[in-house]
Amino acid sequence: MAIITQETKIYDIAEKVRNGERLSIEDGLFLYETNDILGVAQLANEVNARKNGDNVYFIENMYINPTNVCEATCSFCGFKRKPGEEGAYTMNEEQLLEYVEKRWNDNIREFHIVGGHNNEVPFDYYLDTIRALKKHYPNAAVKAYTGAEIEFFARLSGLSMKEVLEELVKAGLDTMPGGGAEILTERYREKMSPDKASTDQWLEAHEIAHGLGLRTHATMLYGSIETKEERLIHMDRVRKLQDQTNGFMVFIPLAMQPRTASMGLMRRTSAFDDMRTIAISRLMLDNFDHVKAYWINIGVQLTQMALTFGADDIHGTLIEERISHSVGALTSQGITRKELVHLIKTANKKPVERDTFYNIIKEY
Repeated sequence: MAIITQETKIYDIAEKVRNGERLSIEDGLFLYETNDILGVAQLANEVNARKNGDNVYFIENMYINPTNVCEATCSFCGFKRKPGEEGAYTMNEEQLLEYVEKRWNDNIREFHIVGGHNNEVPFDYYLDTIRALKKHYPNAAVKAYTGAEIEFFARLSGLSMKEVLEELVKAGLDTMPGGGAEILTERYREKMSPDKASTDQWLEAHEIAHGLGLRTHATMLYGSIETKEERLIHMDRVRKLQDQTNGFMVFIPLAMQPRTASMGLMRRTSAFDDMRTIAISRLMLDNFDHVKAYWINIGVQLTQMALTFGADDIHGTLIEERISHSVGALTSQGITRKELVHLIKTANKKPVERDTFYNIIKEY
């Protein structure tokens, strides 16, 4: 009987990857446990090179958080406020357009809209937000409202999730962000985000969106109470939905940020965990074209490293990102196109400016 060693196990996994066979959760657990992190990186880099060559994508985009009032009580959130609480806000149309006008330039391709689950305003408020942006900036794609927000809108309006999405599409919705997923297991959600959509509801929102012709995003918020197995279950669940719909464009592992920037290193994910998680995401999610390294979470230098650990997208210029910074992100709130191009080129990759749907705008 052959003795299975670390070396033979990673060799067997490498053979599966190179033969196009799907990795199991057990394989993923081994990749999290092995000391050979560079071997894991090499495999992920091979897969990415096969899918994307040397291309690394970015987009010029603007974040908008129309309201921070929220009914949910997620334990990891520092952004939300209760109605009437100091710092609570809800932009009206005039304030929304003023916010955008001050930050607008003609290279912006996308509005990325995420906010609180504010039940002090009607569903029409969320529709009107999209309508106003589409009216004044018709050439910018609107990436708005997470799967968890779709479930909230259904409760708020009395409509089904499909009806909610149909109304949003009529208003001008182009795609959905991947947020609200956190970790797609009920143990995690009961502890960390008990007032938000369940695992099945989040997946259903995206399945419905895909059925309506929308292509969407998927995230994973890691680095708190979840086990490594739960991370892999999360990946497997979005992978299975992708098998059915092929509606996801990209997978985005997001490192949990501590409550304040002053919290020490022990409250943050390690560089090793960040790099390993990006690489394992690339290896597990064989039916996803893109894996994103989110520089807001892990910083620009680790993002550069991630480009040899399987990532092919570094997100965007991100004018004033608030969500991660409200819970202690140490990065800047924006980065210039010139800096992004430099970051990619000095990693020996090819910078490619894209639109929301990975159509190439410009190669550098």
